[in-house]
Amino acid sequence: MNFRTRSQPEPKGFLIAPMVDILLVLLGFFMLTWTFARHETELDVQVPIAKEGKENRRSVGEVIINVKADGSLVMNRRTMSPQELQTTLTRIATLYPDQAIILRGDEKVDYGHIVQTLDICRSANIWNVAFATRHTNETNSD
Repeated sequence: MNFRTRSQPEPKGFLIAPMVDILLVLLGFFMLTWTFARHETELDVQVPIAKEGKENRRSVGEVIINVKADGSLVMNRRTMSPQELQTTLTRIATLYPDQAIILRGDEKVDYGHIVQTLDICRSANIWNVAFATRHTNETNSD
């Protein structure tokens, strides 16, 4: 006969490996969402203030064109020539005929650069163009 007493399994202590896995997944998630949150918000483009501007929610797949103060065009964090922009927008309009474009023009940019960008959008068969502005809650006491 076997009279040995069965040993009780020792309670496991704090397991660090699963915690590290969870923390790495959370870190990856936050880094990814931070990247998308700052997507296409060129910090050196200061859009003008509009008193009647609306706060729009960002949507997935929106196309933003930034026109910097020197007139350079930036899309997807890449500076483009007008020809490159037209080629890209033509491809987008072919795939998505109703694609909306958000135009973020610097408040100091020459108006001719904005008109040139609108012409590029029109020649690429894109009609839905919105202008980005900053909203202010200040009231003018004039």
